[in-house]
Amino acid sequence: MSQWYLSYDGQQMGPMETEQAIQQVQRNSNGHAWREGFASWVPILQVSELQASAMFAMNPPPFGDRRQADEIDYKILGSEMQFVEIELDPGESAVAEAGAMMYKDSMVQMETIFGDGSSSSMSGSFMDKLLGAGKRLLTGESLFMTVFTHTGRGKAHVAFGAPYPGNILPIKLLDVGGCLICQKDSYLCAAKGVSISIYFQRKILTGLFGGEGFIMQKLEGNGMVFIHAGGTVMERRLSAGESLHVDTGCIVAFEPSVQFDIQQTGNIKTALFGGEGFFFAVLQGPGKIWLQSLPFSRLAGRMLRAAPQRGGSSEESSVLGTLGNLIGGNR
Repeated sequence: MSQWYLSYDGQQMGPMETEQAIQQVQRNSNGHAWREGFASWVPILQVSELQASAMFAMNPPPFGDRRQADEIDYKILGSEMQFVEIELDPGESAVAEAGAMMYKDSMVQMETIFGDGSSSSMSGSFMDKLLGAGKRLLTGESLFMTVFTHTGRGKAHVAFGAPYPGNILPIKLLDVGGCLICQKDSYLCAAKGVSISIYFQRKILTGLFGGEGFIMQKLEGNGMVFIHAGGTVMERRLSAGESLHVDTGCIVAFEPSVQFDIQQTGNIKTALFGGEGFFFAVLQGPGKIWLQSLPFSRLAGRMLRAAPQRGGSSEESSVLGTLGNLIGGNR
């Protein structure tokens, strides 16, 4: 694969793979590019290989399906427990995780499908559908998804609710180069035509200790996707070479140009008693990242520790702890 070099006002970047170069060009195209075979530096705007449309040629949806995703309108409502209401024109569809629906108009028809909801898995051969379902099984999701299609006239609406407190993020895949890497349980719904596949961690240590395992979700296409994050969301763009240390559970999504690795938190004492575990994630730019303040694993862990079966109290806690519960008659 070609190794690219980019230059902005005398500042040179590279080498980088074509996909990384496209991501950088989307952020700033006012520069020059060079790769092996070029006689000299060429203005970026004259290099067709580095335009956004080239991303789809490099990463087409699975099974050669290059269908345009449905254009959908939406509203995100609520604060702590949000839901997204999608407006459909006749013939348009939205695809969601099984059980995510909140309400729908009567003209919207539901159909459970076997696979990831891309058009190839809906109309392709049985093997295509089986492979699409297998990819979802590897990411720990259900084999089935639900397609909501407007079969009447005028406008129709369908809404999907967040599974726990947090925020719903609307992301147009075309704005992130046609591809987004996200944690396995963050996907909520998308326009029909978006492909949901798997993303393997290349480094074994990152896969084993990176919090998300070897496999994450990869969303590809050019339509709208909606992902859910717990608590408050931080969106940040990392410049080339810039690194950020993050708790592994706090990663929601990142662009493919971002490098994901892990690093030991410190010495044994820090790892054992610091409360942050043995490893944290290292995200290195260039690219955009999305982080969450309340991972579901952290929320579930606190709830589990507070459960009466695990020694927690079913009432409000006393400042005296277990002794206060005994004195207060809770035991």
